[in-house]
Amino acid sequence: MNAHLPISGAPVEEDDFFLMSNLRPKHTGLPMTVWVSNRGHARHDARVKVCRTPGDWIDTDDMPVVGIRPTPTLLEGQLDHASLKLVQKWVTLNQATLIAYWNSELDTVEMIQSLKRI
Repeated sequence: MNAHLPISGAPVEEDDFFLMSNLRPKHTGLPMTVWVSNRGHARHDARVKVCRTPGDWIDTDDMPVVGIRPTPTLLEGQLDHASLKLVQKWVTLNQATLIAYWNSELDTVEMIQSLKRI
């Protein structure tokens, strides 16, 4: 894994990915893997990172960021229109679960069990 990728204008360290959970298409219904996390020491609001490569790939070289609230919005990177609409639909469907996970009200198992597929 490349440990120094430019996301959010700052390098991403391996620990950042250790703190995130990757959700593959079989769990989300999306055509790509997404990453979610707890707040931890983050200074930003809840968000998901999206692997632009379709399938079960975990490609950390290009991961757009989609904010969760107040409405799902592309914050960084690029996603084609169709992919963005699918991610926005999934985030909206799972917003309460994703926010509860962000706030550490759910552990990873509870979060995964609460997710709805699109």
